[in-house]
Amino acid sequence: MKQGRQTVDTRRTKILSLIRERQKIRVEELAALFNVSLMTIRRDLQALEDQGLIGRFYGGASVDPYAVSLTERDAVGDCRRAISRRAAALVEKGDRLFVNGSSTALDLLDYVTREGVQVFTNNGFAINRTFPPGVEVTLSGGVLRSQGHIMTGDCAMRNLLMMRAEKAFLGCSGISPDGEILCDIPTELGINETMISHAYQYYILADHTKVGRAGTYASFSLEVPGTIITDDQAPSAVLDRLRSLGMKVIQVGQKD
Repeated sequence: MKQGRQTVDTRRTKILSLIRERQKIRVEELAALFNVSLMTIRRDLQALEDQGLIGRFYGGASVDPYAVSLTERDAVGDCRRAISRRAAALVEKGDRLFVNGSSTALDLLDYVTREGVQVFTNNGFAINRTFPPGVEVTLSGGVLRSQGHIMTGDCAMRNLLMMRAEKAFLGCSGISPDGEILCDIPTELGINETMISHAYQYYILADHTKVGRAGTYASFSLEVPGTIITDDQAPSAVLDRLRSLGMKVIQVGQKD
């Protein structure tokens, strides 16, 4: 039975408190504590990660040193929606698009107003979502990583290699102080790079909480400069570094 919004929000608040108390916790333990399925817990953790509240590792979750406070969460959500809307404004009639596993990238489809837009994505969250009538979505297929919704593996890559797109829209785990575009899922790294190389233009979507990050992430190989779409709170030093590397930068406000 589908759970009510209040029930889900209450459980996620309790999960967040547990993670902050213990520093790290396993998916199996959370499922047992809350008497729900592993998939439900993975969706909960994905939602908390998307809000910038936690970090994740194989089979569990931990405190994210870059996590925003609860009071900042709504503001970050506004920034991400503004980024999605700005990205959607770049979509033209008849465009073929690549969209990776990022929630911010997938959300841009909600704002597309053009007709005849064809989307190829490895984002499993596209299932059971409703998109505008002019948007047609094809899933890559592939293996779902254990934490949630991103499809990778040989099947996803083979299908992607047969595709070309006008534009690729990709989220990332962060952008380092040196301007590297980071990815914390090694199995998705090749998918991201192939989407970039098989598109005429590419756009990296990253709110300010991801700009200036450092850590043990892999970085995309960017042979051709693209465009960063971020918000007006992103640190200028990192954006200047990106520009020096040939990247274009688009900044949006929360109300854009």
